[in-house]
Amino acid sequence: MAMQIEIQSNGLELTDSLRAYVKRRLQFALGWSLARRLVVWLSDINGPRGGRDKRCKIQVSLPNGRKSVLIEDTEENLYAAIDRAAERADYAVSRQLARQRRFSHEKLPPADSGGDTGH
Repeated sequence: MAMQIEIQSNGLELTDSLRAYVKRRLQFALGWSLARRLVVWLSDINGPRGGRDKRCKIQVSLPNGRKSVLIEDTEENLYAAIDRAAERADYAVSRQLARQRRFSHEKLPPADSGGDTGH
């Protein structure tokens, strides 16, 4: 099943090239994961005043009742914010999945040591 990526913007124009860049960057960063749905919010916080105000927020929804991962990054350049948020999302998702894998292994019941082995 392909990853669904929803992109929203506030205070800046969401061009086709920007949309394509976000999708390509997130497919590269998170294509390995079990993520089914990503929501990306791009915003220009200060508007025309400028400064370090380009924000990229990414919410990664993981399957099977796992917690969502929410990452936010703010930079002077929107593409830098997208790149950094994508890298951080990749790291956060891998940590979340590893943590849940460890937790699920601890919860497994002990193997039955007795009984019929079938021989």
